[in-house]
Amino acid sequence: MTVKHDLELVDVTKRYGPNVAVDAIQHRFQPSSYTCLLGPSGCGKSSTLRMIAGHESVTEGSILLSGRDISDLPPARRGTAMMFQNYALFPHLSVRDNIAFSLKMKGVEPKERHTKAGEMLELVDLTILADRLPDQLSGGQQQRVALARALITRPEVLLLDEPLSALDPFLRIRMRGELKKLQKELGISFIHVTHGQDEALALADEIVVMNDAVIEQAGPARDVFNAPKTRFVAQFMGGHNVIALPNGCFAIRTDAVTVTAPKKGTLDAQVTAVEYQGTHVSLLSRISGDQEVTAMVPEAIYFTNPHHPGDQIGLHWDAKNLHQLTA
Repeated sequence: MTVKHDLELVDVTKRYGPNVAVDAIQHRFQPSSYTCLLGPSGCGKSSTLRMIAGHESVTEGSILLSGRDISDLPPARRGTAMMFQNYALFPHLSVRDNIAFSLKMKGVEPKERHTKAGEMLELVDLTILADRLPDQLSGGQQQRVALARALITRPEVLLLDEPLSALDPFLRIRMRGELKKLQKELGISFIHVTHGQDEALALADEIVVMNDAVIEQAGPARDVFNAPKTRFVAQFMGGHNVIALPNGCFAIRTDAVTVTAPKKGTLDAQVTAVEYQGTHVSLLSRISGDQEVTAMVPEAIYFTNPHHPGDQIGLHWDAKNLHQLTA
């Protein structure tokens, strides 16, 4: 039976001199889940991950894992493992020896560490490449070696710092599927830093959106996308318009906006840009108050009655699809 380990951040703050990188954040991660820390560059997500790993000190607050305070423990004694963005493989060591390196540092006998490395190689489907050097591997294979090396210590929590950023788009999509599958098979918590909204939505059970050193919103991936709480979350997650109306500020999904000819009951707008995106056409328009509204129109519907920049159109949406924002 898988043991579920709780990770909790309690008023965690990180300062670099006068600059606050992480400002008194609090969050309890769901055990045995895949969580993505999502946000723009400089928002504090990587600093948060590095504090959990022990590669950055905590200025204030506590990090708890399975009820124990690990804030002041060295990385090797925390029960966490980190997979770095650049993989950091040793070029002179074989795949097998790279994976087994941390066990060697702990004094594990060669036979035992090679046996455990073999188990990890099988887990990431690299057994036939065990004797190769890192420069003889593809980017995706190098990533799997780094992943196996992080997992060989049997961590309670695996930390991943933008692990897919070095891969081409096709391989990135394939590898995120492998990460998700592996997390479910192992049953341990993965905490994955990314600035890619599509990546977070594809991978995460839970998304934690950070902005300006604080957590802006956290929750199940579908809830964060469909019910953003703030203007920032709605705009950063994408797929939403943010519209100021007399009774407040609202978000509405771009695929919930209908485009018609101007008529009674619709909002007058002028087309400013059209972008073909395969299954949909993105139609950008401007309404009164100099506000921009994007409609994602299914390709077949758009091309039965196409619109062009400068055209006058009508916009319509069901009021039940408007989601009020708190800030």
